[in-house]
Amino acid sequence: MIYGILSRLGRIRFTIGYVGVLLTVSSALIVLGPQARDIIIQRASTNLHNLAHGHLGTLLGSALVVDAGPLYFWLPFLTCMLVLAELHLRTIRLVVAFVVGHIGATLLVAAALAAAVELRWLPLSVTRASDVGMSYGALAVLGAMTAVIPRRWRMAWIGWWVAAGIASAIVGGDFTDAGHTVAVILGVLVSSRFRQPIYWTPLRRMMLVASTGFGFLLLAHHWATMAAAPVFGVLGAVLAYKLDQMVTARRAVLVPAADVPQPVASG
Repeated sequence: MIYGILSRLGRIRFTIGYVGVLLTVSSALIVLGPQARDIIIQRASTNLHNLAHGHLGTLLGSALVVDAGPLYFWLPFLTCMLVLAELHLRTIRLVVAFVVGHIGATLLVAAALAAAVELRWLPLSVTRASDVGMSYGALAVLGAMTAVIPRRWRMAWIGWWVAAGIASAIVGGDFTDAGHTVAVILGVLVSSRFRQPIYWTPLRRMMLVASTGFGFLLLAHHWATMAAAPVFGVLGAVLAYKLDQMVTARRAVLVPAADVPQPVASG
């Protein structure tokens, strides 16, 4: 019995470890108080000031410090998402998707901010803005779940997240919103390297619904973006689905004649 439990827990070892660290760090921030919390968040932030001064450890450390509302709300949903992804994608692929999304989105956003500050499109104060949390990595994991979405609905899934993300980035107008969109796209791109058998149970479908809802709140966390993202998401999903159908139908028509079995002439 104990071996069976440990075997099941071993399948979600990244989720258990990461959620345990988040719980510990978040609880410590509450105990230490607002002043210490602000100092820790500033030092862990992957802002331009820290990166420019060689604090590259923030690229990983920032994913361990979360400043995103009540712990009791976001931690269960994040756990649900990571468990689902780890069961489907396996541990190594989950880690790859999370790290690529978190670090990749952080560096791309930092490069864009550096260019904007250099061109004086943004004030210098943005270089010290706090930027911590698990949202980039979580959204990349959700994007990587593309690999296990049934083939028929896969393009609609991609169209929804990409269109909703772009709408959120434009309407939100914040560099974090842009980072969320980049993270989702990176996750989708990473998923193209994954080849996994698709195995959905009723429980896992329910977990997917909860995970997508949580992902949507990460992506569209303002009232304006919550209104715009679903509209553009649906349009993107419908457009991607129709285009995929057209491409599939065209490929079926353009099958080379040589590939079509020819009847054997009788003697």
